[in-house]
Amino acid sequence: MITDTCVYWVREVENVFLSISQYGIVLDAGSSHTAVYIYEWPAEKDNDTGRVQQTHACKVKGAGISSYSVFPGQAGASLKSCMKEAERLIPLSRHHETPLYLGATAGMRLLRMENQSLSDQVLWSVEEVLQSSPFSYQGARIITGQEEGAFGWVTVNYLSDRLKQGSGTTGALDLGGASTQISFVANQDVAEESAENAVTFRLYGNDYFLYTHSFLCYGKDQALKLALAQQTQSGDSSVLDPCFHPGYSVDRSYFSVYSSPCVMAGKSLVSRDSFTHIGAGNASLCQEVVRRIFNFSSCSFSRCSFNRVYQPPLQGPFGAFSAFYFVMNFLNLTSGSLESSREKLALYCSTPWTQIQQQHPDVKEKYLAEYCFSGSYILSLLTDGYNFTSDTWTDITFIKKISGSDAGWTLGYMLNLTNMIPAEAPDTPPLPHAGYVTLLFFISLFLVFLFLLFLCLRFLWPRCDSQTQMI
Repeated sequence: MITDTCVYWVREVENVFLSISQYGIVLDAGSSHTAVYIYEWPAEKDNDTGRVQQTHACKVKGAGISSYSVFPGQAGASLKSCMKEAERLIPLSRHHETPLYLGATAGMRLLRMENQSLSDQVLWSVEEVLQSSPFSYQGARIITGQEEGAFGWVTVNYLSDRLKQGSGTTGALDLGGASTQISFVANQDVAEESAENAVTFRLYGNDYFLYTHSFLCYGKDQALKLALAQQTQSGDSSVLDPCFHPGYSVDRSYFSVYSSPCVMAGKSLVSRDSFTHIGAGNASLCQEVVRRIFNFSSCSFSRCSFNRVYQPPLQGPFGAFSAFYFVMNFLNLTSGSLESSREKLALYCSTPWTQIQQQHPDVKEKYLAEYCFSGSYILSLLTDGYNFTSDTWTDITFIKKISGSDAGWTLGYMLNLTNMIPAEAPDTPPLPHAGYVTLLFFISLFLVFLFLLFLCLRFLWPRCDSQTQMI
């Protein structure tokens, strides 16, 4: 608290007297949690050459806002702590001009599919809290999967400076709890073959023809429900699951699996309320289970990824972030070949559950138990789904941050809404900003020197008598 107070007053003094920075806030209301991101950029450089950087991130306590559908009023209340934190960190003089946005993603898309009224009530609750903040509230909305994918691509390429350079770009792979997105620059044929997957950007004087698609229900949490649904169709009292560690055993309700809109259509017809979920720890069998949640049966386009969705050939390097990074980093699979990743994952999945618990005592058991499945799902999604091969596997870089900012859709979303990336390349000044500052410094230094020299000559130099003395 003392540190935050010091930072606040230092920034307050800087901004009042020097007008150094401007700020923006974006809330990422995901399916599993909500995060508040604060961005900062030089005040004199917005919409031109200023570098926008993330200066703070606050993870809201509790689950995502879609989980408050039973008590919608609590959705807004859950945000208050992080919003108070933002008020402390952003100088008071900047509050009224700091844009504030909330974008809800796949969790709220699913709730809207299930119950439009409850979805609206959750958003109203969130809006009420955000409107009462001192910031410039710009709206809360459920963004589309295409927006989530496209703005994730903007973020990755903006932070890595590829947009200004106008050179090759980096594709974006995003994995959340309820959806996954793939976005990369392809040729203009994408619009001709599948217009719904095509997005065009003009940034810094360059045209980018982007392929982007979001798969709702294929985030890691919903994918697990799909896999469990595949294994519980018979309604047995127990399920031996190769995607969980040997020795793992937990009672689960059928409702916990089939309550999601992603699996309601395949709901088991048995009257049983629960089943015992037993781990077998077999990675190769787990891959077979995972593959069954994808549909590779037909494709009406020249080529597809899965579920009859068009995907052009992969191009360029890719950055994989969000759950792609967190899962693969935990499993120590962020580097190395595809083959070595499969071998390491097989060894991990076969490790007894009691040993895994001992090795990771600080990790919540719910999350710890799912890493074997999540790792297997990611490998299958990237290879069977998105068509990465052993040769192109090393084109993927698993990333959490770029230049200190989290990889994700939020920064790209704010840059778009605030028009901070110009469509045309800005004119190049005779000198860069730093050059002007340096030049002014030396001019000022020279003027000070002349002034001091004048004082010395005026008051300190020995004065001669005006009359000549004759001898």
